[in-house]
Amino acid sequence: MTIRESLEQWEKDYLSPYASLSMNSKGRLKEEAQCDIRPVFQRDRDRIIHCKSFRRLKDKTQVFLSPEGDHYRTRLTHTLEVSQNARTIAKALKLNEDLVEAIALGHDLGHTPFGHAGERALNRVCPFGFEHSEQSVRTVDRLEKNGQGLNLTYEVRDGILNHQTIGKPHTLEGKVVRLSDKIAYIHHDMDDAVRAGILTEQDVPQDIRDVLGDTPGARLDHFIHDIVTNSMGKNDIVMSDEVAAAMTKIRQFMFDNVYKNPEAKNEEGKAEMLMETLYQHFLKHIDELPEEFLNLLSEGEPREKVVCDYVGAMTDRYAIAMYDEIYIPKSWML
Repeated sequence: MTIRESLEQWEKDYLSPYASLSMNSKGRLKEEAQCDIRPVFQRDRDRIIHCKSFRRLKDKTQVFLSPEGDHYRTRLTHTLEVSQNARTIAKALKLNEDLVEAIALGHDLGHTPFGHAGERALNRVCPFGFEHSEQSVRTVDRLEKNGQGLNLTYEVRDGILNHQTIGKPHTLEGKVVRLSDKIAYIHHDMDDAVRAGILTEQDVPQDIRDVLGDTPGARLDHFIHDIVTNSMGKNDIVMSDEVAAAMTKIRQFMFDNVYKNPEAKNEEGKAEMLMETLYQHFLKHIDELPEEFLNLLSEGEPREKVVCDYVGAMTDRYAIAMYDEIYIPKSWML
C-alpha cells in the first residue's frame, strides 16, 4: 500500500460520512497518473500554491486601493484568512481539509487588479462579460502553465466556481469555503475600515453587536462557532437563523459604509478608467501581448477574451506601470 492509499484509507475511516473522500473524486479534465504520496486534493492544493496567479495576489487590491499602511489586507492575505477559517470549520466537522484548503486558496485566482473596480470595468467593456469566479476557473483550466492549465479535480473547480453568495457548491467543503469567504471579508474589511478611520466600533448597530459581538475578532469567533454547532452531523453547512440574519445586516452595513463609501473608494473611478484604457489599447495592438496569450489566439480563442485574460491577470502595480509606459510621455535622455 502506498502512502497515498494509506491516507485515503484514513479519510474513509475517520472523516464524516458527509465528507468528500479523495478516493471518490470525480477526477480531472485530463486523466493522469496518481501521486504515490499525496491524495488528489492535497496535490491540487500544492499546484495552486506554486502557480504564478497565486503569487500575483500579493499585489492585488482587497478593498483599499494602494493603501499606505503595512497592515491593510491584500487579495493574498484575504485568501489566506479564508483558508484558515475554512480549515478550522472543516476540522471540527471532520470534513476534507485538503479540499477546503485547495478551494479557498484558488477561489480568487482570477480576480482583477483594483478589486471589484477592475472587475466592473472589464465586465462593462468585454462583450463576453467578466466575472471573477468564472475567470478563476479559466485561470486554472486554461491560463496557467503557458496554456496547459493545472488540471485540477472536479471538486476543487466546482468549489472555486461557486464560492460567491449566488453559488451552489456540490460538496460540503465547497459550502464551507463559500461561507468562510463572507465571514473573512466581513471580519478583515471591518478591521481595515477602523484602521483607516472610516468607521469606529461604535458605528456598528447595537442589534448586530448584541448578536455577534463588539469587535471584529469576537464576531469572527462567533460566526465559526455558530456554523460548527449548527452543521454538526448534518449533510449541509448552515448557520442559526439569528446569526444568518445578523450576517445579512452587517454585510449591508459594510456595503453602505465601506464598500460604497466615497472616502474609501474615491480612486475607483480612476482605476476603472485605467482598466478600460488598457483593454482598448491591447485590443487595437494585439501583437503587443506576451507570447503565451498570442498562443491562445492561434488556438482560436476570441481576441476580446484573451485581452481580458491579460489585463485581468495584472497586479495593481503592473497595470499602473503599463499605463504609464503606454500613455505618459517620457523625458528625452541626452
